[in-house]
Amino acid sequence: MNFALILFLLLVATGVLWAFDRFHARKQRAAGAPAPWWVEYGASFFPVILIVFGLRSFIVEPFKIPSGSMIPTLLVGDFILVNKFTYGIRLPVINKKVIDINDPERGDVMVFRYPADPSMDYIKRVVGLPGDKVEYINKRLSINGEAVQTDEAGSYLHPDRLYYSPQYVEKLGTIEHNVLLEREAPAYVPQVLNYPNRDNCTYTSSGVSCTVPQGHYFVMGDNRDASSDSRVWGFVPDENIVGRAFFIWFNFNDMKRIGRFH
Repeated sequence: MNFALILFLLLVATGVLWAFDRFHARKQRAAGAPAPWWVEYGASFFPVILIVFGLRSFIVEPFKIPSGSMIPTLLVGDFILVNKFTYGIRLPVINKKVIDINDPERGDVMVFRYPADPSMDYIKRVVGLPGDKVEYINKRLSINGEAVQTDEAGSYLHPDRLYYSPQYVEKLGTIEHNVLLEREAPAYVPQVLNYPNRDNCTYTSSGVSCTVPQGHYFVMGDNRDASSDSRVWGFVPDENIVGRAFFIWFNFNDMKRIGRFH
């Protein structure tokens, strides 16, 4: 469901009713006569929908985490806020950038439209920038020939399944975050899709090596062995970017997560 499109259509419909009442119908009614219910309700909803549409389109948008691909950073059921203007101002519905502000940086947690199906929103961490050579060989990440700093950080207990995963602290740019790696999971990438710029990547039994095309980004989940990401379906084009995730505002299962930043 394209909620932005639905909200836009509601905005147009209520806006037309508001304008019709304000500039025409009100002048035709007798003094003190009530407006028809459909005009009254439509016109009264217009300011509310206008504010919601403006905030959601240009300032901040809420999302719910549906999968465990970003564990331990984000858990299933986290409700997060996404900054819509960090990476530039985009026209709503068509998502076309009209004002450049910042580019995504390594380590950012980014929401974007899934390249294989733009009707779906995905969330991953930015690993490779345009022009970068990203290698993930034997579960070790390197960028432009330099190994990414990774240190052991004990074990992570999955609260829903009650098992442990090896946990590491990884540093991308200036951002430190935790990632999970399963020792028994294979190093190779299974079920690779035939995506655009597929020839920019080389797959072997030990992993994948990719050169990121201009105007695109290479993203990965923090739960490395349970994430379908750029290793599987390719690069994220700039026009698919929605915004940067920065705040957990609710979680029904764990209130302590409220207020955390990323």
